[in-house]
Amino acid sequence: MLQTKTEPIKFTVSDLEALAYINNDKKYEIIDGELFVTRSPHIYHQDASGNVYFELQAWSKTIGTGKAFLTPGIVFSEFDSVIPDVIWISHERLAVLLDESGHLTGAPELIVEVLSPGSKNEIRDKEAKLKLYSIRGIQEYWLVNYILKKVEVYRRDQAQLKLIATLHENDVITSPLLPGFSCQIQQFFI
Repeated sequence: MLQTKTEPIKFTVSDLEALAYINNDKKYEIIDGELFVTRSPHIYHQDASGNVYFELQAWSKTIGTGKAFLTPGIVFSEFDSVIPDVIWISHERLAVLLDESGHLTGAPELIVEVLSPGSKNEIRDKEAKLKLYSIRGIQEYWLVNYILKKVEVYRRDQAQLKLIATLHENDVITSPLLPGFSCQIQQFFI
């Protein structure tokens, strides 16, 4: 008997558009053609996202070099489309990377993901997204854990994002990407 090896299904950006019409209360992302579907996040997940956004946006308004955004769509390719929780992007990059439909088509300088409970979510954010963001040129990646009240900071080092710090409630986060920005980690969880 002949056995044939079937290739796994590779989802595309076009598939995401069709899925969104079917069930719009879920978040659909694809990474290397693999579909990731998540429900609306926990209220404390949303609170942490909002707090990170607020801190970044308040700093951005004083410095004037870029903007923070909540849950923007980023379409890196036909097979890679994600919706991070928060990003920070310089005005220069925003002018080049924004398409007519309001999606980014390339890497912002900073991406922040707030970790949702569950091993699937952790694998997606700590492995699949970390790899994608590394390949796509993200300069810095913050992985926020609202349950443990900590932030893992990944920075680009020789074309790869590497963990450089794990910060807890009393620690202060700064970044070479964001001159003058500093925030005590507990502000993300109040």
